[in-house]
Amino acid sequence: MTLRLDRVTKSFGSTEVLHEVSLEVPDGTRLALVGSSGSGKSTLLRLIAGFERPDAGTISLDGRELASPSSVMPAHRRGIGYVAQDGALFPHLSVARNIAFALPRGAGRAARVRELMELASLDPALADRMPHELSGGQQQRVALARALALRPGVILLDEPFSALDTGLRSQTRSAVIDVLERSGVTAVLVTHDQDEALSFGQQVGVLAGGRLVQAGDPAAVFDAPIDAGVAEFLGDVVVVPARSAGTDLADCAFGCLAVRHDRSGGAERVCAMLRPEQLRLDPSGGEGNATVVAVRRTGASAELRLRLGAAEFPVEVTHRVPLHEAGRFEPGCPVRVAVDGGVVLYPEGDQPPTAATAPVA
Repeated sequence: MTLRLDRVTKSFGSTEVLHEVSLEVPDGTRLALVGSSGSGKSTLLRLIAGFERPDAGTISLDGRELASPSSVMPAHRRGIGYVAQDGALFPHLSVARNIAFALPRGAGRAARVRELMELASLDPALADRMPHELSGGQQQRVALARALALRPGVILLDEPFSALDTGLRSQTRSAVIDVLERSGVTAVLVTHDQDEALSFGQQVGVLAGGRLVQAGDPAAVFDAPIDAGVAEFLGDVVVVPARSAGTDLADCAFGCLAVRHDRSGGAERVCAMLRPEQLRLDPSGGEGNATVVAVRRTGASAELRLRLGAAEFPVEVTHRVPLHEAGRFEPGCPVRVAVDGGVVLYPEGDQPPTAATAPVA
């Protein structure tokens, strides 16, 4: 089913939490909404679920209005499933009884539970287990199976992987994506994890300050962020001052580079953004375009601080290399820095606080 939000606005007291958010999630599509704490993503999910009423705008599912300022359909009549951050399983019910909780009693109930357990890749032997006897990933798959029990038109996932450790998080996310693909249900995930949003969604939306600042295909949003703040939020960045050097070219500390996307709006003073993965470093033997200022080992990698540009206007950037390569770079040695691919231009004042830095996780 296709989910639509049209200029949805919500305030709590005098604080506006969401401002005229509009989006469309086509039937069977996975949308990941990503934003920092306080961006409004959880409130948006609660509005779709029916736990809150919008102050303005409408929410509809396949043309059926779910909510507006004057009319709100109760949550239980919306045909929407909800998976909470911690799964919210009933601790006193077994796996099978948790999944069957909302199903009507009858001959087909047990068969539907078996079908859902198979869909969620849950071993039938787990049916009689209690929630506390399951791993975190298993609990989330039980919660998803329960949410799918009544064949909802939309599934909402409220940061369902955030309580899991890194390895289990990735494994559970892959399992959930597989379940959603096989069920064909429309899904909306909210998360503060950029990598999770980019890997989960067929669409991704970026929320900031209660506004949907950018939405679209994950690869396109990552490749051409609407501004430098979004670029930095979605992953490590290197941003340096630049100037136009003709059609589709920009001159900066790395040399004359191709412009992949121009978001500068014709500004006279611009900055160029690229991702650290685009940089290639080689000890130059005396003919480099950068100098290693410092080397700091950080676990499995090493952080190099590099100085580029003219002596009177130096630019410093930070770049990581695998630890086994760190021995090739010593403070004071010249290096050749090459850039794969082009850059994205923004107005100079648009650059994020960590401008010429590729942050270390």
